[in-house]
Amino acid sequence: MTMCAIEPSTGHSDTGRADAEHRSRTENPENPENAKNTDRTEGEGGTEHGDGRPAPGCVLTADGSYAARLAPVDGSLVPERWTLDGPEPYAVPLPGGRPEEPGTEVQPLGDGRVLVHRPADGRHDGGRHGSHTFSLLYPAGPGTGELSLGAITCPDEGTRLRLLPPAPCGRRAYAVAVGPRSTALWLVAGDALGPERLAEIPGRCSGGVWLDRTGRMLALDRETGGRTKSVVVDLGRGGEVSPLLQLAPESDDRVLLADPDSGLLLIRSDAPSPGRARLGWGVLGSTLPVRFPECLRLPDCTVTPFAIQPGQALTPESCSVALRVNSTDDADGVLGSWVGVWRPGLRQVRHLPAPEGWLAGTGLWTADGVLRLPCATPAVPCAVALLYPPASERQRGRQQKEDTPHAPHAPHAPSEAEPPVPTSAVGPAMRTTVPVPRPIPLQQAPLGPLVTK
Repeated sequence: MTMCAIEPSTGHSDTGRADAEHRSRTENPENPENAKNTDRTEGEGGTEHGDGRPAPGCVLTADGSYAARLAPVDGSLVPERWTLDGPEPYAVPLPGGRPEEPGTEVQPLGDGRVLVHRPADGRHDGGRHGSHTFSLLYPAGPGTGELSLGAITCPDEGTRLRLLPPAPCGRRAYAVAVGPRSTALWLVAGDALGPERLAEIPGRCSGGVWLDRTGRMLALDRETGGRTKSVVVDLGRGGEVSPLLQLAPESDDRVLLADPDSGLLLIRSDAPSPGRARLGWGVLGSTLPVRFPECLRLPDCTVTPFAIQPGQALTPESCSVALRVNSTDDADGVLGSWVGVWRPGLRQVRHLPAPEGWLAGTGLWTADGVLRLPCATPAVPCAVALLYPPASERQRGRQQKEDTPHAPHAPHAPSEAEPPVPTSAVGPAMRTTVPVPRPIPLQQAPLGPLVTK
């Protein structure tokens, strides 16, 4: 069996001890634990995004057709490609001439090839300064074919090079080299000439979220002057950088996920509670302030969103969001990782046990609201667990989809010919161009009504 289905009951969201305890804590505003500085939104494990968030167990293409990971085989790490768009998922190992080092990164492309990034100087510190090579791996008969793409050298001490999340188009791959004072953006796959340096961004950048379906608008979290603010990099304008998310002068504001269909944007900021990062949400192209729901504060847990339901045009409140929840409180022995499901239109998080072997932090929603979670166990090394929402929510989602009017020129449905441009980037020269949908006018958003139940 490579597929399993999970459908929670429709009556309540209690799926065990962890769910009951965390619901009781977050739903009771008088609980003294809610006043502690323990509501975290970033993990302490891997740093796939460069900002401390837990690294996912594998990497998915934007359309979910392929996945790639470094699989443990006989004590070594071997690149592995998963095919997920067929009747059943299957994995193909892509071993090279030697085992991969711990600092190696892999990323699938839309054509099934796997990009591999290797620190060429033998360092095991997650890809710091030095030489970095890039290659494409693909099945070739009984063996593995490898196409070398070239190398990037980072001469500065302290420079870290990492891959950005897969581009929406599936044909290109990007990386950032984060130095002491600036960040270089590189195109590392998709150009026959090898790695190409696209832009130099002042400041140290972490994160990385694509804001459109064409792979033109990239959100990065830039640290300058001791504060972190999200900026948007317009690859269609030679890497032009503009402010994107600035809630308060002294706050740290980061973009975590974005869905171009609905305009839903998930952020992390300490604007409503200085010194304590909170999960919040906003809408691309909306003038409404961002919200920080109380139900997303889970004491003694790290909460990381990893997937947004697509295809919900003009209805961001109905989008399902998948959360990776890690317990950090070992006082009662409740440790581990599970799945949370939340929608902006609801005031609760539905806690669900993770399927066996879940590659934590990895998953993909279908437009119909089914969450697909890649899993690997010794007995079944390649599987996908299907998590279904309650029947009432599926029916409500279908009804909303049927009732949504077709609006090809709606502000939340940017066309490929006119990718979005940030509001704060509209200068004198740009005002003479054809108007296009704008990502999010969240600069200097009011903080009074932000915290909601």
